Amino acid sequence: MKAAIRALVCASGVLVPLIGLAAPASAATTVVFDCEAKPPLVGNKYLKLNQDADVTAPATVAPGAALDIVIDPAANTVPAEVSGYKVKNIKDFSLKIPIPANSTWVGAELTGGSGIGSTPPKITVSGSVATLSFPGPIAGGSTFELPTVTAHLTAGSSGTIETKLGGSSYADPGLTFTAVVSAGFDVSAPTSCFPNPSPTFTTTTIG
Repeated sequence: MKAAIRALVCASGVLVPLIGLAAPASAATTVVFDCEAKPPLVGNKYLKLNQDADVTAPATVAPGAALDIVIDPAANTVPAEVSGYKVKNIKDFSLKIPIPANSTWVGAELTGGSGIGSTPPKITVSGSVATLSFPGPIAGGSTFELPTVTAHLTAGSSGTIETKLGGSSYADPGLTFTAVVSAGFDVSAPTSCFPNPSPTFTTTTIG
């Protein structure tokens, strides 16, 4: 699964390009995120984030057989300055990847990645959601690359296995992070995003 990741975050009226996730194999898909940033004092800010991505997944899988979902994000760059404001960093990244219906989570591996801080990223699972997270920070003006995620699944007995991103509202976000902008003092804007609409990246038929 090849993924290109781009996002923008708003802090005190400042837009900061950031991160996102994956999509279908031989086709380009644009994911549109609705985002709500909450900088102090100035009120909430709203914006849309567009993400282009390429995804691959098996077209079919036998009942009870193993399959992998591989997300390999492209490198990206945080701007050093936007609209006259210095971007200090982005931090506390978290991206939800639902475990598809008609499949069972076996485990995941993270490989590669660079420029995302000294603390290694991790995948955690709670219920039917896997979450990729790391604290950062990623400095303004720096280039970074998310790790490749290889998720191992076992197919169910029938039906389809669909790959999607998490999140359905600002209160139920699939992507969260904090943007820190310097305007004589540091301003932190916690930001919540969800895909709207939420596309199906890949469909694997069990049978």
